[in-house]
Amino acid sequence: MTPREQELLAVGRRMIATEAETLARLGESLDQSFVEAVDTILACRGKLIVSGMGKSGIIARKIAATLTSTGTPALFLHPAEAAHGDLGIITPEDVVVLLSYSGETDELRSIVLHAQRGGNPIIAMTGNPNSSLATKANVHLNIKVEREDCVLDIVPTSSTTAELAIGDAIATALMHSRRFRCDDFARLHPGGYIEHRIEMTQGDTYK
Repeated sequence: MTPREQELLAVGRRMIATEAETLARLGESLDQSFVEAVDTILACRGKLIVSGMGKSGIIARKIAATLTSTGTPALFLHPAEAAHGDLGIITPEDVVVLLSYSGETDELRSIVLHAQRGGNPIIAMTGNPNSSLATKANVHLNIKVEREDCVLDIVPTSSTTAELAIGDAIATALMHSRRFRCDDFARLHPGGYIEHRIEMTQGDTYK
């Protein structure tokens, strides 16, 4: 193996190790706010509106997709489009979930104001509990990371991994609370390889 190849492997392994450490710390730091977030969603009589800008927006889309496919109706709302009419997607019974590592994303402000006026609970996921978004939220999930593992320490890497992990943790906790089973999952996945896997499953494998 050449020195360049060794160097590239070292960079890749360092990144994975850093993100693994991030997830380990995140798991240890989960507290009552996580339970409050799950309970807020369980009490929701409408749907979840999930939003974020940039890389956080991409993660928000994935979280919304995971929730929807596991029994919690959710929609992604693009924050830039929200201020141009798409706020109308938010109904009085909805819960709003907002992702912003800084907690100061300008594009989310219209959604925050609209949710506050409508009495919609806000769950915020940020890396700064003193940020504008965190202080305006009903529930704040702290996803602060030690560092972004890149030469600039600014490109979203560890922070987006943390956002995604919390989103998956919430989805899993909701499935557990609702006793979401294989037959429930099958009804939402009538096509593709997932359906085949479900058909191969023997009995109800809820855990």
